[in-house]
Amino acid sequence: MDETLLEFTLFGQGVVITPWKIFGMIGVALFTGRWLFQMYYSRKAGRPVTPRIFWLMSVAGSLILLSYFIFSPKRDMVGIMSNLFPSIIALYNLYLDLTHEKKVMAQEAAKAATPPPRPEVRVETSISSRIAAASD
Repeated sequence: MDETLLEFTLFGQGVVITPWKIFGMIGVALFTGRWLFQMYYSRKAGRPVTPRIFWLMSVAGSLILLSYFIFSPKRDMVGIMSNLFPSIIALYNLYLDLTHEKKVMAQEAAKAATPPPRPEVRVETSISSRIAAASD
């Protein structure tokens, strides 16, 4: 995966494209693109929201970038550390999102299975209540 696929100059800088760099750029695109989804869903809701796709893209992007920095010739410790922590947080938030959805679904199922409360009927049979009603 280290072979050069394309080499060119951009703004006076040499650019070398390898399969590892393409892999890393896919991770960058996922990790960065998640904000577009978050913005779209927030605008749609009219308030800040974090949809599940945000966490899925965070996990995928972080893990791809982590793999890039660990296994490519780069082996950059700064890149490893800067993607390790976000991947753990994203996995935890995805876990919370999934378990929250299960709890909500269970609550809704329990609510649907519970019959509505019966209206309370008061029957007064005492003599004093009859006398009080008759005097009104």
